[in-house]
Amino acid sequence: MTKKRIAWFILGMLTLTTGLHLIEYYTSITVPSLVLTASRWITWGGFILFAIRKGSLTTWILLSMIIGVEIGLNFPHFAQNLQVLSKIFLSLVKTIIAPILFATLVVGIAGHSNLKQVGRMGWKSIVYFEVVTTIALVIGLIAINLTQAGTGVVLPQGFDQELPETKPQGWEEVILHIFPENFVKSVYHGDVLPIVVFSVIFGIALAMLPEEKKRPMLNFSESLAETMFKFTNIIMHFAPFGVGAAIAVTVGHLGVDILTSLLKLLLTLYGALTVFILVVLLPVALIIKLPIKKFIQAISEPVSIAFATTSSESALPKAMENMEKLGVPRKIVSFVLPTGYTFNLDGTTLYLSLASVFVAQAAGINLTIWEQLLMGLTLMLTSKGVAGVPRASLVILLGTAASFGLPLWPIMAILGIDELMDMARTSVNVTGNCLASVVIARWEGEYKEPEGDVVFD
Repeated sequence: MTKKRIAWFILGMLTLTTGLHLIEYYTSITVPSLVLTASRWITWGGFILFAIRKGSLTTWILLSMIIGVEIGLNFPHFAQNLQVLSKIFLSLVKTIIAPILFATLVVGIAGHSNLKQVGRMGWKSIVYFEVVTTIALVIGLIAINLTQAGTGVVLPQGFDQELPETKPQGWEEVILHIFPENFVKSVYHGDVLPIVVFSVIFGIALAMLPEEKKRPMLNFSESLAETMFKFTNIIMHFAPFGVGAAIAVTVGHLGVDILTSLLKLLLTLYGALTVFILVVLLPVALIIKLPIKKFIQAISEPVSIAFATTSSESALPKAMENMEKLGVPRKIVSFVLPTGYTFNLDGTTLYLSLASVFVAQAAGINLTIWEQLLMGLTLMLTSKGVAGVPRASLVILLGTAASFGLPLWPIMAILGIDELMDMARTSVNVTGNCLASVVIARWEGEYKEPEGDVVFD
């Protein structure tokens, strides 16, 4: 059977399976559980056959996500034991980030670009980031005001969630977070932006040295960068296990009651993010004449990893490698992508503006459009310095809610489905940053579209 026929078989079985489950859930017709289970497993069997024939790592990652959903639905208690696999994968990926950022930035600045170009890339990136994130903020506000998803929300009886600890951040702390107090400490905590700042300054200092002093460090950095990219390729073979486990844990953890009561909020977020991609990111891609099909192939694996693990950092090494294959010079990729992880969180910005108004709606507080904009801008600014904080979006939301006198109980409701929302916003963050690297490369006149087929796995 050819791959095309297998794909059509999977599509047909997926349609049939979805239809049977919808009939069972929304009508009085009872579908035997054996029929439901059999239809799912036949569909998954088709996916496995397709993955074997395709032989692509991205396909295996997508398949692992499907298997993870099935395990989470049918064996929720067992699924929680799989968390160790996702943690192993995330830990391995985090070991790559600091050395790969340091090496690629140092080589890019000291070896291939002049210091004026570094300054140009800096201000161009910031301008682009702020324009796009502001549009994301507005789309989030429009979406939540249209759907009124927070109106009438009540917590299910007995529902309890522990809110993360929050500490309000002043503007001084936000700025100080950017600059590394201790490089080793930044590496230990996984703070991307201080690592970038240190590496940029180190690269500039190295560029000022005479050739005989500069060359040994450049050779070391080039060797380190290539080694870490090979290291990434080795770790990615474990990705299907880590990603599948992460999905299984998430699905097994979520309760059906809280998911049903907050389905409107979830659909509002996913719909708003889809609108953002179609109305903002797609036109930007068309304006810079980006090869859309190749771009989708390049980001499919990083976005899949980000979606399942809800971690932008886990996708960073592979995103850097694939964007370089797409034709973006390494010096631009290594500068724009990690910087964007702090300044260009499109999905997170949209989510925060949407979630803040949701909290007010759930509490029965009517906010004027100017109050909503002020709250959204506050959220956007305070989110800049906490990219490495676990559940950072919730921490920021809690601090802002307290500042504006909003109750915290609606945030408890959000926490119930935060993992599902985090999947979507993290995926959009990665997509937006990958696109930003191409935008800056095109702006600098250094983007070279790859000729022929490119293998991104």
